[in-house]
Amino acid sequence: MSDFSSFDGSPFGGSSFGNTFNFMFTAVPIFIGIVFVIVIVGILFRGSRYVKNASTPKISHYARIVAKRMDVRHHHNHHGSDHMINSSRTHYYITLEFDNGERKEYLDVKQLYGVVVEGDAGYASVQGDWIIAFERDMGFQR
Repeated sequence: MSDFSSFDGSPFGGSSFGNTFNFMFTAVPIFIGIVFVIVIVGILFRGSRYVKNASTPKISHYARIVAKRMDVRHHHNHHGSDHMINSSRTHYYITLEFDNGERKEYLDVKQLYGVVVEGDAGYASVQGDWIIAFERDMGFQR
């Protein structure tokens, strides 16, 4: 008759797997929780920024367009071993200079980027961090 007193109940014959197994059931849920919190915080931050801009009153200022820039962000997503999805998103920004010399960059949310040129002057309607309209002063000479 054999002695089973040293058998630990593991089908793999040792307790090292049991320690790794316990570690995985401790570390993986913590890691998933941290990723979940980061995603939720990011969503809340973007949502609060949108609400702040949307609730800010629209203001019209006389200004000159001093710069335009694009921010292109590429995303590469791998699905399986042979399937990859590439996507990109472009954000357009317009920098205005006001009569007092102050400059501020605004996110273009109304597709004004292709309509205005650096050096244009006129009335810019802004709402928070967004530029929402620009009415060119036709009498302005560059």
